Amino acid sequence: MSCPDCFSGAVHEGIPRGKVIKFHDLNTYITEPADGREVKNIIVIIPDAFGWEFVNNRILADHYADKGHYRVYLPDFMLGHASPLWMIGTMRTLMNPGNVFKKLYAVPIAIYGIAPFLFFNRQARSYPIVKKFFAALRKNEGANLSVGAAGFCWGGKLTVLLAADADLVDGKPLIDAGFTGHPSRLDIPAEIEAIKKPVSFACAENDSQLPKEQADKIAAIVEAKGEGEKGEVVWYAGCGHGFCVRADSGFEDVAKQAAEAEDQCIRWFDSHFIQ
Repeated sequence: MSCPDCFSGAVHEGIPRGKVIKFHDLNTYITEPADGREVKNIIVIIPDAFGWEFVNNRILADHYADKGHYRVYLPDFMLGHASPLWMIGTMRTLMNPGNVFKKLYAVPIAIYGIAPFLFFNRQARSYPIVKKFFAALRKNEGANLSVGAAGFCWGGKLTVLLAADADLVDGKPLIDAGFTGHPSRLDIPAEIEAIKKPVSFACAENDSQLPKEQADKIAAIVEAKGEGEKGEVVWYAGCGHGFCVRADSGFEDVAKQAAEAEDQCIRWFDSHFIQ
């Protein structure tokens, strides 16, 4: 089974305040600062396995809009093939000690939930969708604003690919900077060495998908890059895969570090965007 932690975590309480529109051919959640402050620049969230309708991802978009005064887009890059939310309960059954018969029952259910997601959202299919969206955004709304990609789990790899893409739109790159929380399925070191735009990584100490040895390799590569490409890796002790999006608010330390990762993202874009 691929990346079990990508399908686990906690669902957050809250009511997203943004709106849903059709934007550059994709259903998109869009949000701006709640107090009406002028929008400085643009962030696009490339979500985790639960996709653009997941309440956690929409609340995160609202937080970015408020903390950074950004317009934030959360598009349906999965074209309706996000992981079903019931997978969180199924994975909890599989990963926790307990009744072996419940686990045996949960295995085929988990496969039923994961297999379509992996098939429809493979890189060869997904990256062209993502790239087309960013190209259209750069040509239009992002022509005179900075554009950043913030990717999580599944979306982390796509953020790294965008940061490595050499194609230009009207003489400008697809993104000006990237941020990724606990990315999964990275090809290390090749995809990291290819990065051309600065990327900030939020890495969890107990990430089964990105062990510390691999994250250390990322840090060595991105921190040694030259002007305009130099990145960073920030460690979050005691956290596991998915903490940026699906942290359990019942654990104060993890919730606090999820908020700190939000601040890391905003600081990074503030320092790399035209203000």
